[in-house]
Amino acid sequence: MTAPRWVIHLPTTLTSLDGATILLAALRDSLGHVTAIDFGESTLSEEDSQFLRTRIWCDARLDGGRCRQRDDHAGPCVTDDEEPSR
Repeated sequence: MTAPRWVIHLPTTLTSLDGATILLAALRDSLGHVTAIDFGESTLSEEDSQFLRTRIWCDARLDGGRCRQRDDHAGPCVTDDEEPSR
């Protein structure tokens, strides 16, 4: 039996999904080296509807980590070594 993983809920003062996505991308870019954080599993939700989560990135596991494209991306997945689209 594996130990349960913990999720950190980080409320913001942002009022749009686009703004929250930009912040999440900045956190991923600056903290991506921290192996304890799995940004591929990141989701966003409105404060009063936390049970309705929006997946931001495709979380396909690749040789170089996870795909860094948006969840609904067209074309092939992109590794951490390649430039992601936003």
